[in-house]
Amino acid sequence: MSFLHNFTCRRCFNRTLAAALVAAPVSAIIGRKADAADKNIAPVPGSPKTVKSHVLDTAADALQVKKPIDAMSEYLNGFHFYADDMGRQIEANHFCTHLTEDFHQCVIYEANQTNARLIGVEYIVSERIFKTLSEDEKKLWHSHHYEVKSGMLVAPDVPNPAEHAFMTDLVTTYGKTWHTWQIDRDHDLPLGIPQLMMGFTKDGQIQQSFLDDRDRRFGLSTQTERENRTDISTPDVVVGANSWESGTVPQLQLVEMPVKNIKK
Repeated sequence: MSFLHNFTCRRCFNRTLAAALVAAPVSAIIGRKADAADKNIAPVPGSPKTVKSHVLDTAADALQVKKPIDAMSEYLNGFHFYADDMGRQIEANHFCTHLTEDFHQCVIYEANQTNARLIGVEYIVSERIFKTLSEDEKKLWHSHHYEVKSGMLVAPDVPNPAEHAFMTDLVTTYGKTWHTWQIDRDHDLPLGIPQLMMGFTKDGQIQQSFLDDRDRRFGLSTQTERENRTDISTPDVVVGANSWESGTVPQLQLVEMPVKNIKK
């Protein structure tokens, strides 16, 4: 199966991206290769997997149909911060399914490697959908305009013309992100409760060392990505998104609740 066919079959991006890829010159397709060097990730607690476990896992992988996993067609690398603390910043590797033209759903890992921890989820909607949300609901969502325009958000290994088309679609979208594993505090286990995350909106907010480390591992340049996207129009952000900019933001806290409808 050819490289080009791989990008136009079921594991492709949306129609806009696929069309841009087909139209791209061969030199552009071959010229962009950004396989990331693995991060140094400490193992989670527990004994090493036994031979039996390896055999069972391999057999299950070969025999079982995993349609939601197979439907994931997009890999995006970016960064989040905890909604109530911009000092806590996390690299986020998104693996997304494009369900409709207005809706993506993504699982988030700390890295794109087999031993990476699953750390959260993100839902992405179009501006049209976001405008229909209640004012309270909008407070949970962040815009993607800066992540796209700054070059912070990238689609590794995708040729420039195709990535550009995809980012043109994403620049007007909004995301709601929950991290279920606070890996900046607890590397061993997913302790505590999920936390609302947000996206950056201006230069100088993200720690430069995060971008430098990502660029080094992927063989990318955030600055070059930014320059390649200067022709993408910056949308007007819908009022209600990026609620953290007001100085207060919703966040989850653990509270005791009475149990309803108990059956004994």
